[in-house]
Amino acid sequence: MKKDKTGYRNVSENPCNMCMPLGGILALKGIEGSMVLLHGSQGCATYMRRTISEHYNEPIDVASTSLNEKGTVFGGEDNFKKGLDNIRLVYQPEIIGVLTTCLAETIGEDIERMAKEYIKDREIEGFPIISAPTPGYAGTQAEGYFSTLRKIIMGLAKETKKNKKINVIVPHISTADLREIKRILASMDIEAILLPDYSDTLDAPYTKTYERIVSGGTKVQDIASMSGSQATIEMAEAIDDVISPGAFLKQEYGVPLYRIPLPVGLKNTDIFINTLKQITGSVIPLDLSAERGRLLDGMIDSHKHNFQGIAAIFGEPEHVLSAVTLCMENGIFPQVIATGSKTHRLEDLLYESLAESEQDYHIMNDTDFSHIREKCKNSGVNIAIGHSEGKYLTEKEGIPLVRYGFPIHDRIGGQRLLSVGYTGSLSFLDRITNTLLDHKYINYRSTMLQKYYDTRS
Repeated sequence: MKKDKTGYRNVSENPCNMCMPLGGILALKGIEGSMVLLHGSQGCATYMRRTISEHYNEPIDVASTSLNEKGTVFGGEDNFKKGLDNIRLVYQPEIIGVLTTCLAETIGEDIERMAKEYIKDREIEGFPIISAPTPGYAGTQAEGYFSTLRKIIMGLAKETKKNKKINVIVPHISTADLREIKRILASMDIEAILLPDYSDTLDAPYTKTYERIVSGGTKVQDIASMSGSQATIEMAEAIDDVISPGAFLKQEYGVPLYRIPLPVGLKNTDIFINTLKQITGSVIPLDLSAERGRLLDGMIDSHKHNFQGIAAIFGEPEHVLSAVTLCMENGIFPQVIATGSKTHRLEDLLYESLAESEQDYHIMNDTDFSHIREKCKNSGVNIAIGHSEGKYLTEKEGIPLVRYGFPIHDRIGGQRLLSVGYTGSLSFLDRITNTLLDHKYINYRSTMLQKYYDTRS
């Protein structure tokens, strides 16, 4: 067996990730009554609004302090306070999240101090303003997402009496996935606090009247009570404790932490369901057992088509881990495994299952698509799984792409793709299998003819 791991690089071309504040925005969009202020230049906020809007096909409001040359030299505190004033006047939010950009962090803006002084100056004690440092150069959207969630809990959680609820902290998944997780919890009669919950705020029903702040999201009072929950389930195995919301609740309030993979695939969904059963003692309903049986039946149906699949899987670490598990359960070998994040936990988490295959594989951290492409060219990859930026592999190498994760900006409905749970895993598996079949039917005749002429010559 041979393995390969690409380490950090100083220069990135066509990166496999986006920046920290974008992840922070997504986390805050899952909080009820929230509004986001980005401390930095106008261009950063515009780029992030557009990226999120293209994926969710919803209007996305993100305020900016609009730092210019003057603010960069003399400090942006005046812009900061004016931005907060305008947000409170126009949106009347229940909570404001303040994120930084590269510019604000580079000039040394202390947003936590400025937020505290603003609250004191405006005499609004008790109004929650959550500040999270998220410079783009410090990490990817995945790190920005989780570090912002941790800051939200740090700012809102407080000592409270114990309750029977479970905290369920999720990575950035689709709105359909959020609804499926809530359905599974309801089917097992489990009271849970889902953080974040943007299933309505980023996938709202049509209304004639425009809402500046869309209804829905995790309630502020529920986040405050997470310290009294009987346990936390955090679907994030690849993140470090320093940005883990669940680790903070365990350290500060003694809430037991169960860190599990995203429930995609048979094994990972079993882990989720059995963890819920272990914590609460709830009975697994017959409907869920039937869904598990249908997933097994679908795996049997598709295995004969999947054994020739050689995959490149890329994206946020939690998405990569879940997709690798699903593929290996169904005979598709993940030859190239890549993320733009700087985590080194991927190799540790995948080593045992990949080692059993006794095949070569390549794990790439902090990487970009130019390097992913080179590995794919030399590895016989015939299917790619990841977000829309992977279309580069289709355009340059003819490798078909199964879209999964964020962003999906060249297709409609990316926010509604269901991939979690037994039902979602079967849907995801069907998408992968059918992509392999499409590729086979498009190419097999030309391949046969080429072999025929090669033999004659």
